[in-house]
Amino acid sequence: MNVIDAVNARISVRQFTTEPVSDEALRGLVNDAAQAPSGGNVQPWRIYAVNGDSMASLREFLATQAPIDEPEYDIYPKSLIEPYRTNRFECGEMMYATLGITRDDKDGRRQQFAHNNNFFDAPAAIFCYIDRQMGAPQWSDLGMYLQTLMLLAVERGLGTCAQEYWSVRHKAVTAFVGAPENEMLFCGVSIGHPQADAPINSLRTNRMPLEQFATFL
Repeated sequence: MNVIDAVNARISVRQFTTEPVSDEALRGLVNDAAQAPSGGNVQPWRIYAVNGDSMASLREFLATQAPIDEPEYDIYPKSLIEPYRTNRFECGEMMYATLGITRDDKDGRRQQFAHNNNFFDAPAAIFCYIDRQMGAPQWSDLGMYLQTLMLLAVERGLGTCAQEYWSVRHKAVTAFVGAPENEMLFCGVSIGHPQADAPINSLRTNRMPLEQFATFL
């Protein structure tokens, strides 16, 4: 697969099949993604992977824990300006439209949001942590690791969904995976085989035109 094909094929999968992901495939993804660049080759990512029996145990554990925590970082700026505000709004509206959930269907929206907590039925996931001493440059390095992993997943016939949702359940996740105090949870990534006929997986978000975000001198 050409890289551009993987880039164009990658989506945030929000409904997975029950087909398992082998431990070898998951280990290969996590390992190969570490070829991602990082400033000074610091490699700030710390990854905790769950699969099979450990995923089942995690789901049971989460059901016994507090439903929500105060996030340790702002997922979005408190006052999101244009065009970012519209980009985010349109993404949400398009997603709910694939499910036939209207703006005033607050219960439907809550139920779909809660589906995050079940990893959208994915059989495997990773949690991405970063040392608390790291700054913005190292957080961008973590983003490059995640993008590399997600493109490799497409190449290997798998789908992913990066979920900052887990930042509001960081206490439960940290207790389960045993991450040390100096590590902060950034996000989780659900991993599995996309359910091809799921309406929500038909979502393709818009991208701003080149002239809106790039300046060529």
